[in-house]
Amino acid sequence: MIRATAGTRPKDDAAVRNRVPGAVPARPGARVRAGLAGRFGERLRGRLDDRGSGAAAVIIFAVLFMALAAFVIDGGLSISQRERAADIAEQAARYAAQDIDEAELRESNGTNAPINYENCDARVKAFAAEAGMSGPDTAASGCLAANAQAVEVQIRLTYRPMLSGLFYDRPITVHGTAVAESHVG
Repeated sequence: MIRATAGTRPKDDAAVRNRVPGAVPARPGARVRAGLAGRFGERLRGRLDDRGSGAAAVIIFAVLFMALAAFVIDGGLSISQRERAADIAEQAARYAAQDIDEAELRESNGTNAPINYENCDARVKAFAAEAGMSGPDTAASGCLAANAQAVEVQIRLTYRPMLSGLFYDRPITVHGTAVAESHVG
């Protein structure tokens, strides 16, 4: 126990220095260890507060927003490319079906207009090239089935996703199929 007498100065002790009444260290050095633990506890409490949690939430929501935007934009692009493939297939089928056997049409007096289906694949590839499709897509497009009365055409389109390309970097392939028939009358 530290006692101060009149006119004398007490020993240098944290309890006396901080003027905590009745605080007496139980053993020498106990106050120093308590002081270190107190400072460590303050630092730990400082780290466990809410500082920085807003930044983490912003980062998480930004990543989620980008993923959602990627699915919306690339999903719309996929639908657009499928519609484009179907449109080109319809036009290519009409173009292939317009190649009719004129001699047979004249012999039948306009009652029969057979398609020159042997030329179907070449006409589809020519139309695909004219439509501005890439070389590999033009080569992969063609007639699935053809006879003198109808042609069935398949068009292939390949595209790269815009935003989901960060996660999936392969090109995506879509197909469009259409049938054109020869009718007289």
